[in-house]
Amino acid sequence: MARRRKTTAFEDLIFIASRLPWWSSLLIALGAWLILHPYAISKPPTTVNPQQLADAMTGQVWRTFAMFLQYLIPAAFVLGAIGSIVGRAKRKKLAADVARATETGKTIDGISWREFEQLVSEVFRQKGFTVTETGGNGPDGGVDLILHMGSDKYLVQCKQWRAIKVGVTVIREFFGVMAAQGASGGFVVTSGTYTDDAKEFAKGRNIQLVDGELVRRWITGHTRAETQEKYRGEPFNESVLATVPACPICNAAMAKRTAKRGPNAGSEFWGCTRFPVCRGVRAMAP
Repeated sequence: MARRRKTTAFEDLIFIASRLPWWSSLLIALGAWLILHPYAISKPPTTVNPQQLADAMTGQVWRTFAMFLQYLIPAAFVLGAIGSIVGRAKRKKLAADVARATETGKTIDGISWREFEQLVSEVFRQKGFTVTETGGNGPDGGVDLILHMGSDKYLVQCKQWRAIKVGVTVIREFFGVMAAQGASGGFVVTSGTYTDDAKEFAKGRNIQLVDGELVRRWITGHTRAETQEKYRGEPFNESVLATVPACPICNAAMAKRTAKRGPNAGSEFWGCTRFPVCRGVRAMAP
C-alpha cells in the first residue's frame, strides 16, 4: 500500500470531520466558535504588580491562539461537513451502480477495498443506522465503521477477501475489540465467505457474519422473499409474514414482543426472531 503523504493539522481536522455525519460536524463548528470567540475578544486583566505579569502574558498567548482557532476549527469542520455530504452522494451512486451491476449478473468483486467499505457504510445508512467512518488503515484495517441505533453501538469490520475465507482469528480479534469498546454487537462483512470455525465462534456472541451473497442481497433489496422462505418454519402464517418487517440489523423476520421492564413496560414492539444473537428492534406502527 502506498505511503500516505504528510498532512497538516488543518487537513487532518477536515479528514476527521468528513468521516462524521455532516450535521455533527456543523454542530462542532458552531460549538468551537461559541467557545473560542468570546475568549479571543476578551480584554486582558489589568496588572497591578509584577507577580501578575507572568499570568497576564500566558493569558495573552492563549488569546492569540484563540484568535486564530476561532476561524480555523469552524472552517475545518464546515469543509468536512461539505465533504461528508459529497461523500454520501458518491456512496449512494456507488450503491446504485453496484445494485444495477448485481442485477445483471455481475459481482461486487471488481471494486476496490475503499469502495467496498463505502458501499457497506451506505447499506447500513439505508437500514437506519447512524454511521461514522473511522477512516481505516488499509485493506485489512481494524474497525472500519461505527454504527449507532438509539443507545446501542455496533462495530463493523470490512474484509474484501475474495481468494481466501475469513478465518476464526479475525473474528476472535474483532470480538476482543467489541468487548474493549463496550459495543452491543458487531458485523464482519466480506465479499467472500467464512470458515466453519469462524461461524462457530461467532455463534452466541452477537457477531453477524455477512458474506458476499448477503451483501449482494442487501444491495439489491432482495431480502423479503428470502427472509420469508428462511423463516417459513417460524410460527407465522403467510398473511402475517407479508406484514412482518425485516430486522434492521440482520434482515431476519421479526416477531411481536412486549416490554417487561423499563419506561415502556407493557407496550409492544417488533423484536428480531434471532434474539439473543441479534437484538434488532423496531417500533410498532401507531
